[in-house]
Amino acid sequence: MKKLYALLFASIIPLMTFAQSGGLDQKINEWFTPFSNAVQAVIFYSISINDTTSIPIVLIVLLAGATYFTFYFGFPAIRFFGTAINVVRGKYDDIETDDTAVGDDVSVNVVEGDVVDTIKDESHHGEVSHFQALTAALSATVGLGNIAGVAIAIALGGPGATLWMVLAGFLGMASKFAECTLGVRYREIGPDGTVYGGPMYYLSRGFAEKGLGGLGKGFAVFFAVMCIGGSFGGGNMFQANQAAAQFTSLLGVQSSWAGTAFGVVMAILVAIVIIGGIKRIGKVAEKIVPFMAGIYVLAATIIIVANIGAVPWAFGQIFEGAFTAKGIAGGFVGVLIVGFQRAAFSNEAGVGSAAIAHSAVKTKYAASEGIVALLEPFIDTIVICTMTALVIIIFNHDGQFVFGQLNAANEVVITATGEGLGGVNLTARAFDSVIPGFSYILTIAVILFAFSTMLSWSYYGLQSWKYLFGRSMAVDYTYKILFCLMVVVGAASSLSAVVGFSDAMIFAMVFPNIIGVILLAPRVKEELEKYLNAIKK
Repeated sequence: MKKLYALLFASIIPLMTFAQSGGLDQKINEWFTPFSNAVQAVIFYSISINDTTSIPIVLIVLLAGATYFTFYFGFPAIRFFGTAINVVRGKYDDIETDDTAVGDDVSVNVVEGDVVDTIKDESHHGEVSHFQALTAALSATVGLGNIAGVAIAIALGGPGATLWMVLAGFLGMASKFAECTLGVRYREIGPDGTVYGGPMYYLSRGFAEKGLGGLGKGFAVFFAVMCIGGSFGGGNMFQANQAAAQFTSLLGVQSSWAGTAFGVVMAILVAIVIIGGIKRIGKVAEKIVPFMAGIYVLAATIIIVANIGAVPWAFGQIFEGAFTAKGIAGGFVGVLIVGFQRAAFSNEAGVGSAAIAHSAVKTKYAASEGIVALLEPFIDTIVICTMTALVIIIFNHDGQFVFGQLNAANEVVITATGEGLGGVNLTARAFDSVIPGFSYILTIAVILFAFSTMLSWSYYGLQSWKYLFGRSMAVDYTYKILFCLMVVVGAASSLSAVVGFSDAMIFAMVFPNIIGVILLAPRVKEELEKYLNAIKK
């Protein structure tokens, strides 16, 4: 372990020097720009709705899948919401220890040398609790998308985009339920108790059950490659970059050394946590996520209560804008697309990433964790994103800026001063209007959000890395060192091409995942019936 830290720190020093010279930023953008443009063109290929509006195919796939799952499973977001709360509370922990609870009528199917339907025999193993699995997955989704993403959605689509974000979050609860149930069902347990799970495993093993082993293997490899790229970019460098920018901006320091130094400190903290694996990530996440989300929601609640008289007006703006928007983001359809797209970017429902974290849970009932997972889009999108939206809408009660009319930098312009606000700055200004100095707290929240996101995405990338290259310690440490070095790179550079490339890779994960979950949906129903029967007994 000491040698690993020594190697990591030794690698950081030359990287810092290169980053400060400006060569790193220039070279990486130079190398990645052609790939970034090509990948984004394919993944975010759009279908034109009218002269001003188009919808990315990946968004159509996400929404079609979420809608299908919602109806196929009988609106699980409503049916199992109370059950999810009870599972997290530990109300049904006793059936996890009852070896006779799982039915004995399970048919045995051997795929790739392993027994697929052995929930009773092997799936009671795991590494983290239901709550830790939930917070570990939430730490990857609750973050900058809730702070900056909502501001962007409202800036582009007006208040009406909020309603479509909420609807997308509701539908996404079914996607999370299905993919995370499959994650537990098809996971593998190593001799030392380490869990290996996620779409890579349910795509390869689940498809093999249906005689589509070759296709499933191809889907799994494609997913793993995209996940690794996404973990280095959107799950790491982008987070480090935004956190460093917010930190240095608050301090009023423009030196590039400040960003690099921030990246080094962040990399060290990330290394300390991720080298301990999912157990340590889960322990850190279960403390950070409730804390940072609690502070943020509390502040939003204070602002909403302080402006309680404007709340009915704000909801009126949301509903009116959702159906009658004209001239904003291409009218009604444009507002709908903006809302759905920002929600998808925020909660990652259908992407398959969360199934990797949830696979590590200690349970023998796959559906128990799927039910817990449906809380993610609810917390992330329906609660936190909606509260952020209300704060921003109330902030504009006096009409000081006009949504949908953005400057060249895609920022909302304050009509009185001509100042442009976008993303985090727009949200910060809204909070500061009622709670002076909240921008300092928001900076801490941004850093914590970025840090926790990096922790979870490091685990997602590592699991995919091991799926491709094996489960040796050398493979494990190689990925972790590379991941920590990318933290420094992200904090010290702009890397616009890399971020665009990695975002495209994350959403490329949607295609094999949604297809796989639709094909394996009957397996999810089987697991759901087992769990519900166990609860009844």
